[in-house]
Formats: sequence, structure tokens, C-alpha cells
Amino acid sequence: MHIALCDTRYGGVFKDFAGGFGVGTFRGWSPRGKVIEYFYNRDFRPSALALGYLAAQLRRLGHTVEYCLDRLVPADVHVFLPALMTVPRERSLIRHINSKWPASRVLVLGQVASTMPDAFADLDCQVLRGEPEQLASKWDDVLSSREQVDDLGTVADLDDLPFPDWSPFPYRRFRVGYDFWRFPTAYVQSSRGCTLSCSYCPYIILENKVRTRSPESVVDEIRHNGETYGFRSFKFRDPLFGAKKKHLVEIAERIGRLPKKIQFSVESRIELLPQETLQMLRDVGLTSVTVGIETPDRDTLLKYKRAPIRDDKQGHFVDMCRRMGIRVVAGFMIGFPDDTRQSIRSVFRYAKQVNPFVANFNICTPYPGTGFISDIRDQIDSLDWSRYDVYTPNLKYDHFTTDQMADIHQECFRHYYWRFSWLFANWQFLTPRLHAMLSPLFGRRERNSLPAVLAQPSKSIPFKVIETRDAA
Repeated sequence: MHIALCDTRYGGVFKDFAGGFGVGTFRGWSPRGKVIEYFYNRDFRPSALALGYLAAQLRRLGHTVEYCLDRLVPADVHVFLPALMTVPRERSLIRHINSKWPASRVLVLGQVASTMPDAFADLDCQVLRGEPEQLASKWDDVLSSREQVDDLGTVADLDDLPFPDWSPFPYRRFRVGYDFWRFPTAYVQSSRGCTLSCSYCPYIILENKVRTRSPESVVDEIRHNGETYGFRSFKFRDPLFGAKKKHLVEIAERIGRLPKKIQFSVESRIELLPQETLQMLRDVGLTSVTVGIETPDRDTLLKYKRAPIRDDKQGHFVDMCRRMGIRVVAGFMIGFPDDTRQSIRSVFRYAKQVNPFVANFNICTPYPGTGFISDIRDQIDSLDWSRYDVYTPNLKYDHFTTDQMADIHQECFRHYYWRFSWLFANWQFLTPRLHAMLSPLFGRRERNSLPAVLAQPSKSIPFKVIETRDAA
């Protein structure tokens, strides 16, 4: 059979983020905002990891596989892995397939399929809940079933999965520039799931535990991807990298024995990455760490069941990483229903104080299937899924209109990056090759940053939340 893996980057979506619901890209409204938008949009991030697994599994079953990015081709089976913000777009594509190739089977997989199957109820398609990689093991059952919604379940042993097959994809273009300076970039995963209980987080919808792959399999995949496709950097898509310390150590040791040095990045919580762990990871290729700082307000974190971390530890962590030459990509969250000008100002000021290389200001988004969407259902202003990109407000706010919240969001990005203190603290990551040439000229203490006095938060650019008015 000929299988078409139907994908889209409509709206600048990145499907492998937000637990499979996907995220969009920042869109600037002003000249300064447009400059920031350019740097956000210059990457061509890898296609979703689940699609790479599906390509490998379906080919192993003897089928031909074609990757279709924002186009449709005739096929025996069309497979969709929608993001939340692409649901309207992919509904339209499925409707077109139903009309043009009525004999084709259409399968809808992934997090969106698992949490909101009714979104496709009026279309001629089969919605499969569970992990997409379960499709191959249940292929015959799926094709013989006439149920519109079926359950696939989860993968019992992650080591049973074949290495992703990237050959049908435009893999030479894959790059994640905020993490690396060597390309192309591949996604890789050593664990799935999370043990935390943040009510707004989509990573714990299917299960609230961590499953791991063997370190040997993980690093063999990295070696295979380097030798077969020429990947030079690898972004780990574990929601909580390092949850099991022994597992992390063995992965690092095996990466260190690879014949060619690679670059890699991880996502985790700072208490799982103490200095000695960061040093070990950096020595074998770690270039970037993604952490969720969210908000400095302890009460807000506890309200939404996120375990808070002492502020001084977060600032120390970012500074320690910077001195070690490791980039920090920090997520901050604004736009909770009860946010005020003061609460948002405190998030912004704290972001400037911590001063990571990348500060991503996400607008609080109610994802289907989370406890958060149930708690605030009456405060949701829009269920237009095309708006659910983490950069568009979709709630009813106690103290702002949605337009005012959008203005505040733009201000956060503009005033964070247009600061001399951000540039002085993070210049090494903007020009890594220049920094490598100049670093011998700096003393040991300042090898990875300019003098500390230059890296203090700037007071020259005010935060303009005060320019907005509360909703009447």
C-alpha cells in the first residue's frame, strides 16, 4: 500500500511541542517586534518525531511512504497528526481527500485525536486515540475496523521501536538555531511522560509517569542518525530529562564515546541538573537547556499544582549555565485569568533579572484534556483552535481585555530583547564562533561572559504595561 504522511506548517506551527498540541511562532507588530520575529522564524525545525517513527514502522511492514508537506497526493491511506492550531486546516484537507479520493482511508493520530475526537466526527476518517507508534502493531485491526474512533493504547517497551526513518523528509533543512550552531538537527527521545502534576500541562494527559529507553538504544540512534543522514545536533524531546539520574549518567557516558562529537540540548527542571551534572553533559556536547520558570509568584504556581523553585536557585542556575557556555531557554507564562498589571510586571522584571539567552513569554493556554481547562471553562473566550498557538490570548481576563493582553505580550518581547544588558550577557551565544576565537583573551572567571557589571538588568527601557487600561 502507498501511505501518505500528511503534514502542515500552517501558521508557523511546530507540532512536536506542548505535548503534541503544537505551538506557533511569535509574530511582531512593530519594527522591533519584526526583528524578533525574524529570529524566531529562521529555523526549519524537524518534523514531528512520531512521523519519523511511523515512516520506519510502515516501511518495515512493506508499504511505501511519502511525506506530504502542505500538499496532497493520491494514496491508499492518508495519515494525519494534527496540532491544535492546525485542526481547521487539516479538517479542510481531510474533506478534500473525502471528495477527491473517496476510496482512501484517512487516519487521524496524536494528542489532538486522543483528547478531542469529536472535532472530526462529521468527516469520513478514523480517529485513533493513544500513541501514534502503536499504529503499526495494530495495522490490520485498524484497517478492518469500521469504528470511527478506536483506541491504540501506549507503547509497552520503547526499545521495541525502530529508529525513525528521516529519508522521506527534508531533513537536510532541519535546524534549531536557538539551541545549536551545527546543523542539520534531529529530534531524539530517551524518555516519555512526566511525574509532575501541573494542571495546565499536556504532557501528563496520557500518563503521569516516566518511561525510559535503554541508554544503549538512544545513543545507537544518535550514531545511526549521524552516519545515515549527517545530523550534527540533537534536541532531546523528553519532557523531564534526567528524571532518573543513573539513566542520564549512562547516556552521557555513551555520548562521550561516540566517534564524532555532537551537540545536544535537553529540557528539564533545574533541581535535576546540578553543577556536576551540567559539567558532565557539557563535556560531551550539551549546548542548551530548556526550563520552565513560568512566574516568580509562588501562590500562582501552587494554585496550578506546579512545584515552585526558590528564586535564587533559578538565577544561580542561569548564571552558572552562562559561565559554562550553556544556553538557557526559559519559558515564562503570563495571561492567567486573574493576572493584574502588577503580576505581569513582576514576571517581566524577574525575566530581566534572571536574563536567560531566550525568554519565551507564553500566554496561558487551556489545552483539552488538562485539569486547567476544566477549572476555567467559564473563562474561555474563544474555542477557535487556530488561535491556540501560545502567543494569542483566548481567555476572559478579570483586569484586561484580550486586546490589552495581546499588547502586553508584545511589550514583553520587545522590551526584553532590546536591552544592552541582555546583549552583553548573551553575546557569546549570538556569535559562538567569534566567542571561541576570543575566549582565550578573557580570564578564567570571565571566559563565557562579559564583566558582571555590564550584565546587570538595564533600567533604560521601561516596561509599558502601565500604558494599557483595565477592562471596564
